Amino acid sequence: MSHDYLGFESTLDEDDYGFILDKDGKLKGIWVPQAHEDENVPEAIVQLLKDHWGIDPNDESNYGTIH
Repeated sequence: MSHDYLGFESTLDEDDYGFILDKDGKLKGIWVPQAHEDENVPEAIVQLLKDHWGIDPNDESNYGTIH
């Protein structure tokens, strides 16, 4: 089975957020839409991240933990 490779950025709409995970499901980073880089991450996404990985992306002390 073969298919064309679609890069992460090309699969998202301009206002989509995305998660980057390693092969073990560990959170490596969060894709934030460029238009929303200076805003807090929406609460629904914050809650998901807290529930699954214990990380609040709106807490500036996590900036060195995730990219």
